[in-house]
Amino acid sequence: MADEDADIVTVTLESEDGAVDGLAVPTALLDMLAEGDETAPEVVGDIAMFGFAQRIHGAVAHGQGEPSAELEEVESRTLELFEERFGRSFAELTGHDH
Repeated sequence: MADEDADIVTVTLESEDGAVDGLAVPTALLDMLAEGDETAPEVVGDIAMFGFAQRIHGAVAHGQGEPSAELEEVESRTLELFEERFGRSFAELTGHDH
């Protein structure tokens, strides 16, 4: 491993259909964001779930016009999965409730 790679961890993402992607992240950043003994994949997973929830919430609650039923359904399911992962709602964890 080259010295410049020593401060990077690569987390591999794989879907059920076999698609794979790698994400290189600074080790120091993961250390800063980790809670307790969380692993790199757990930290990346948490950040991804937060990002997904923020994006779908923004599209539904802050987009132009009325959101479609499909968009609202996707938001509802995403927020359910968010709460399953974190044990608290998106509104509780972000202070963003309306």
